[in-house]
Amino acid sequence: MTTPRQLIIAVLVALTAFSLFSCHPCAAKTTAAFYTPPYTPSRCYGNENHGVMVAAANEDTLWDGGNACGKSYRVKCLSEGGGAAVQCREGETVTVKIVDICASRCRNTIDLSREAFATIAVLDEGKILGEQKISVSIEE
Repeated sequence: MTTPRQLIIAVLVALTAFSLFSCHPCAAKTTAAFYTPPYTPSRCYGNENHGVMVAAANEDTLWDGGNACGKSYRVKCLSEGGGAAVQCREGETVTVKIVDICASRCRNTIDLSREAFATIAVLDEGKILGEQKISVSIEE
């Protein structure tokens, strides 16, 4: 027969194992690019201004039929990428709000506002092109 103490211990062990092996929220690796102002109108909010720490969700993973609108994601630069002259700002993260969709050029890429991108990566006006990207982790 199981005692209450044994039951409590079993529940605590199960909860500990679940917390160690579950991932909520999970960090996903993808790439990030940036777009420049104006950030309105947007697909989610029309002409309503939501500041500069915003992003456009990629259609293939984040957009989720528009359910991404208003969600916030924490983004961290992981490495230089794509041959771009971009350096990560080590240890920096930025939280962005999804306000738009980036369908055509954003396969597996979150499109950050220029200001958000500059928080996690060093921009050099002479070298950064719209097609250059960095590797990032994102979590909700």
